[in-house]
Amino acid sequence: MKVERIMTKKPIVAKLPGKREDVLKLMVKHKKTGLPVVKKDGTLIGFLARKHIFSMPDEDHLAILTRKDHPHINKDVEVGVAADLMLSSDLHHLPVVNRNKKVVGIVTPADFLGLVEDMESNRPVEDYVRAPCVSIYEDTPVKVASEIQRLSKVFALAVLNKNGRLSGLVTDRDIFGLAAISKRKAISDLGLPSEEDPWNYEGLKNVLRLFYEERKVKLPAKIKVKDIMVKDPTTVFRKSSVSAAAKVMRKKDFGQLPITDVRDRLFAMIYDVDLLVALLEKEG
Repeated sequence: MKVERIMTKKPIVAKLPGKREDVLKLMVKHKKTGLPVVKKDGTLIGFLARKHIFSMPDEDHLAILTRKDHPHINKDVEVGVAADLMLSSDLHHLPVVNRNKKVVGIVTPADFLGLVEDMESNRPVEDYVRAPCVSIYEDTPVKVASEIQRLSKVFALAVLNKNGRLSGLVTDRDIFGLAAISKRKAISDLGLPSEEDPWNYEGLKNVLRLFYEERKVKLPAKIKVKDIMVKDPTTVFRKSSVSAAAKVMRKKDFGQLPITDVRDRLFAMIYDVDLLVALLEKEG
């Protein structure tokens, strides 16, 4: 199967020439964390993620901010090749181009879930866990949870109750949503236009997370993880098939899924990108 079959067609792109504020507006409006960057004629130049923007806070020109060495792939390439590239390069966005190098689509790990589901593989999902599962006690202050996420470099924490049982799931967006940042100050700090704009401020806060991380975002001192977590999250049994796990993640639009054991204890966390390994096994 070709990549063209599973890619998101006509993706949102940033165009040259442009400035940082143009990209931020697109990210906020369309709830994206990264965008392909193209010339006026649609030819791919590179890719720009929010982390790239905030790694160069004093740079305003899109041409300089763009990562020109970001991998891309042709629409006629087999999905297995795309999956291998995303795993080996630790990518969550892979621009897709035609033979003239014009952007025609983009693929993310979520686009492969349907294929893993259709494989009807009986291999247990536990075989595909690659990253350690980081857990946290539900009475932990969100300030501490934020630091744990930063240090562990994970975006989702499994939450345990006093009995050591899984009681919830908390993501970086859940925590950052509490940040005490005013819209006026945020726009001023980023050098964005102050005039009224149909921006979704919740989206703005998500885009600003990395920018404010170095500035020690002030989080409410009395709020605990249990106050903001997703309670009783959907789980999958460790011996459940990888295809069954992919089905749950696809239907519920999950980027991660807690795994439990026969005693209903937390066993691990599986992420959508981990399931790409199943496709590579099939291709092999």
